[in-house]
Amino acid sequence: MKLPPGFRFHPTDVEIITAYLVPKVLKKPFDTRAVGEVDLNKHEPWELPEMANMGEKEWYFFSQKDRKYPPGIRTNKATTVGYWKATGKDKEIFHPPTMSLIGMKKILVFYKGRAPKGEKTNWIMHEYRLESGKQPTPNLPTDITNAATINAS
Repeated sequence: MKLPPGFRFHPTDVEIITAYLVPKVLKKPFDTRAVGEVDLNKHEPWELPEMANMGEKEWYFFSQKDRKYPPGIRTNKATTVGYWKATGKDKEIFHPPTMSLIGMKKILVFYKGRAPKGEKTNWIMHEYRLESGKQPTPNLPTDITNAATINAS
């Protein structure tokens, strides 16, 4: 992708939700050049930079939620060699003009091995999701795509 020198893609939390995730979920047209699509459960974090559309130490992806059990609500965060583990509590994302809750941000850390004895790595994911029933766009599906930012630190 040809971009001007010095170009950096660093959207805010609100921009990720409103300009990328909502149009993706609603299947509306938007510029997808900066955000790739990948199944995060089928790839290890160190494979992701090669799959990204752009980025040097931070990469952006859409990823469909994967259920741990078909009828359940728990999501699968495991890969072949490790797993993503949530840390801290979710951050609420508010739309500035109305201050309405539009989404949530979860921070996950990648561990090699199997829980609970995995070895912590420096790979961090910021997972964004729409907040069901509370976003300004009505009739969003409940099983939606997530946006993720993968960081190598």
